[in-house]
Amino acid sequence: MASIIIPSSSSSSSCSTSSLLHSRTPTINKHFKSSLLPELPIRSSLAKFSTPLSRRNSIKRSKTGFKCSAVDSSVLPSALLFDCDGVLVDTEKDGHRVSFNDTFNEKELGVTWDVDLYGELLKIGGGKERMTAYFNETGWPENTPKGEQERKEFIASLHKRKTELFMVLIEKKLLPLRPGVAKLIDQAFAKGVKVAVCSTSNEKAVSAIVSFLLGPERAAKIQIFAGDVVPRKKPDPAIYNLAATTLGVEPSRCVVVEDSGIGLAAAKAAGMTCIVTKSGYTADEDFENADAVFDCIGDPPEERFDLAFCTNLLQKQYV
Repeated sequence: MASIIIPSSSSSSSCSTSSLLHSRTPTINKHFKSSLLPELPIRSSLAKFSTPLSRRNSIKRSKTGFKCSAVDSSVLPSALLFDCDGVLVDTEKDGHRVSFNDTFNEKELGVTWDVDLYGELLKIGGGKERMTAYFNETGWPENTPKGEQERKEFIASLHKRKTELFMVLIEKKLLPLRPGVAKLIDQAFAKGVKVAVCSTSNEKAVSAIVSFLLGPERAAKIQIFAGDVVPRKKPDPAIYNLAATTLGVEPSRCVVVEDSGIGLAAAKAAGMTCIVTKSGYTADEDFENADAVFDCIGDPPEERFDLAFCTNLLQKQYV
């Protein structure tokens, strides 16, 4: 599937992706082998994306993105489905990672996840799964349980504490919404388009982000699918399948906004249109299978795309 790829504008600082740190503190981290992370299958879309010659003259590109016109409102998306971390808020480096490390420190595990390592671990969907894979590979600290069931309960307790620490950051509004998120959600509400958040993160953490950062009025209209609501996490499409079924919409009429390869794989495997907005950790990932790729959603005057653009993706035309 052909995709629209929008490079970051050098004149726009509000939407630029954060750079990765390349220094690494010598810790137990060096023993983690990224090659042992699970393979992330990216399924091809069933429908090929094309721009017929008759439509080419209607393509208009602005300095910061694509502006859409002549939208057929009868094919508005039935639902906009947002990932949470990296899409609503760029939470990973200075939110979740910090909260994981604070939890490890409280439990005296002698483990620190630096910036680069955490970027590798993000290829594993779900915080509990992430910690389990890490300890299985590097070795479990001496002061952790030995039995399989006890370790599972220990990981659950770590994740619960990590979520508590993360929620403090959100409640204090130390991590802001990404540009354009509130705008696009408001446009969807104005047109009667359903909105949901579909995330592998803990449901309490996702609910806190939606409630505190988007506000209670918007939160009341947004359905949340998160955490262990499905048995298999992204890149499995289960969470998007559940969202479509629960909302009563056809997957083909859904537009997903994701920031990662595993999220993109989940959306496409569910048969949905997917727009990628790159985040700090995902800027260099391969998004060839995406329907469009931007550095962010963006607010005017640096808007990258809007609901009209999402609608035109469903019409298989860019205007």
